[in-house]
Amino acid sequence: QVQLVESGGGLVQAGDSLRLSCAASGRIFSRCAMGWFRQAPGKEREIVAAISASDTTYYADSVKGRFAISRDNAKNTVYLQMNSLQPDDTAVYYCAARPILHIATTTTGYDYWGQGTQVTVSS
Repeated sequence: QVQLVESGGGLVQAGDSLRLSCAASGRIFSRCAMGWFRQAPGKEREIVAAISASDTTYYADSVKGRFAISRDNAKNTVYLQMNSLQPDDTAVYYCAARPILHIATTTTGYDYWGQGTQVTVSS
């Protein structure tokens, strides 16, 4: 069992940066692939970035070059550094975990989810 708690969301202006954190409970974090998803009003939840247990990363095309995912296994925490934020990045951001070493890019590939943190980017 893995419990996930996101933090770091907020209201920012276009061009600003935010860093989201996701703290995980449990002893298996280092063997989990982790993902960040987002869901805007009226839209489906979509992958933003993911990181494998061996630090292989994946990014959605819409965030490549602006966002960076990383993990600290000593702290059981995964991060999402978001730079050059745009209004289209406004969404609830969710952290997800799967007890498998390799990345998945769909919501069905993840077993555990956080409660989400709101990110709002004003123009």
